[in-house]
Amino acid sequence: MLFETLTAKSIRLANRTVMAPMTRCRAGDINIPSALMAEYYGQRASAGLIIAEGTSPSPNGVGYARIPGLFNSAQVRGWKAVTDAVHANGGKIFVQLMHTGRVSHVANLPTGAEVLGPTAIACPGEMYTDSQGMQPRSTPRAMNAIDIAHTIDEYANSARLAIEAGFDGVELHAANGYLIEQFLNANVNQREDEYGGSIDGRNRFALDVARATVAAIGADRVGIRLSPYGVFNSTGAYPQVEAQYLALTQELSKLGLLYLHVLDHSAMDNYMGAPPVPAAFKLQLRVAFQGLFILAGGFDRASAEEALRAGHADLIAFARPFLANPDLVERMRTNAALNALDTATLYSPGPKGYIDYPTRAA
Repeated sequence: MLFETLTAKSIRLANRTVMAPMTRCRAGDINIPSALMAEYYGQRASAGLIIAEGTSPSPNGVGYARIPGLFNSAQVRGWKAVTDAVHANGGKIFVQLMHTGRVSHVANLPTGAEVLGPTAIACPGEMYTDSQGMQPRSTPRAMNAIDIAHTIDEYANSARLAIEAGFDGVELHAANGYLIEQFLNANVNQREDEYGGSIDGRNRFALDVARATVAAIGADRVGIRLSPYGVFNSTGAYPQVEAQYLALTQELSKLGLLYLHVLDHSAMDNYMGAPPVPAAFKLQLRVAFQGLFILAGGFDRASAEEALRAGHADLIAFARPFLANPDLVERMRTNAALNALDTATLYSPGPKGYIDYPTRAA
């Protein structure tokens, strides 16, 4: 099943593989996608669907060095070269809208931008900056009602710019401890207003962003990524996590989103020993969401086929295997050996460890 086509709503995919969104820090000045990025994604267009790396919808959300943005016309032009490269090679591509919120340092932000979060509590740990090296993460300013409304509008505007740039759709990043999950997570969100204090309150920001994005570009062009039970960026599980994410999923389903993308961190050695998302809970989410269901987290060809045949998912996302293997789909199809990943070049600037991995034909 992994290599079968899939048609749903406005999209037809050549196979059931998804290239998961992965930060690579190769954007150019003022967070404009580079020519290297166009080549990189074009090389991997045989994926059924590419979800491009976390891309900030706001100057305030550019928390890391050299990540791309999608909030001005220059960035649209940069991304247009990427989407053209993917489409020329027969692929489909969404962009992941990722506002980093409190997972940030001011040295990585454009002039005039600021670090924001649900509360004025710094995310523990350090952040790399090109100008100052490793630094403790900056303390955010707690978002007020005006900030929240403005940020929701930024997501909607970024989604419109994504379509202008040629993307087939957008994924809202509500996982991995970034801004949307900062509102979702009871360990982070200490608000006592309508955006905190209860399941409905903590879900409100995610749903408001989803509604605004759907209104901007249509539900069939919008997906969302969740990571319940994740611990990345000082989140972690809490007693109501399953009830909250089930309620969230039911509401997202009512909006008619194209897909729900569920990430299980437990199989990934760089996500700090997160517990597995219980299999029974994944099935509850699957049943609750009446759209495409994507599973991610440590899959290989065999486990992906097993999950698809069992009806646990419609699509399977692969992360690091796609980094080192631009022809991953063909390698899995033929059971060929995979290239080894050079972890030292994951986030370094330049072409090494980015566009120089060989294909089998090479």
